[in-house]
Amino acid sequence: MKYKTFLAILYLVLGLTLSAQTAEVRYAVMPDNPRPGEPVTVAISGGAEVKSAALALGGRQLAKAAFFPIRAEGGKPPFMAAVLAVPSTAQPGRAVITVEGGAGIAGEIAITIAGREFAAEVIELNPVLTGIRTEPDPQKTAEANHLWSILNRTGDDAGHLNAFHFDKFTPPVTSTRRTSFFGDRRVYKYSNGNTDTSIHAGIDYGVPVGTEVITCGRGKVVLARSRIVTGNSVIIEHLPGVYSLYYHLDKIEVYEGFFVENGVRIGLSGATGLATGPHLHWEIRVSGENTDPDAFIARPILDKDAILSKLQVDN
Repeated sequence: MKYKTFLAILYLVLGLTLSAQTAEVRYAVMPDNPRPGEPVTVAISGGAEVKSAALALGGRQLAKAAFFPIRAEGGKPPFMAAVLAVPSTAQPGRAVITVEGGAGIAGEIAITIAGREFAAEVIELNPVLTGIRTEPDPQKTAEANHLWSILNRTGDDAGHLNAFHFDKFTPPVTSTRRTSFFGDRRVYKYSNGNTDTSIHAGIDYGVPVGTEVITCGRGKVVLARSRIVTGNSVIIEHLPGVYSLYYHLDKIEVYEGFFVENGVRIGLSGATGLATGPHLHWEIRVSGENTDPDAFIARPILDKDAILSKLQVDN
């Protein structure tokens, strides 16, 4: 089979359309049928100038992430990668990832978002916790703005990729007892009789105060401080746009700007901030979107060998 014919078949299978100027560009998406709340890695080889990848369903954009370079190792070719997250609120169906380059749209890849069900829970708050959640506070607003300025940062730190994490994540505590799960649909019952709803952005481990908390992967500490809502908090950047968050700690044992290895102790669990009892809240954010931590435990963030195999760069 001739090479160009093979590429044409490959693009057809992927649901990919390319302009004549980018005919040699190759794309890989992993997985091609993600569930709501799960990450999606988009990889490109072939020297095309690419900036970002955007996920859309029914004409509505769901997520967007910047591309960053993956260097060549062991004689293997380099490629560009972006990590997206399917929102936990996304409906199942046929979706499209649009690759944007310097000259506009460089290509489109069709994927299918699978269906998923989430649990529901009711949480009753005492007057103090009701106040933390509902009362206006300039400091709380400033802390929220600072948090989002970090979580929405993608691709800025690509020069430090050698210090970042590509493999599976490690759970942050040895305990397997969970008191809340990712994507739980919550109803808060306030002490004043009012209610509110939210979606739980991470996993809560029901562990005693003082339990050792470790990093889920290597990366850079970008936040290590006390916050009103999340208490003593640590955030680690693992790849551009990929962050792990550790909330309600009793004690913080790292500093902002530190580079940490996988499995390093960063503090002790507690019940600080908006917490109804001792626990560790562990959360993963991808380009600002809350993402299922279990997906990162199950498979690597960025599996270089699998991506290169899918790109078929050796053929």
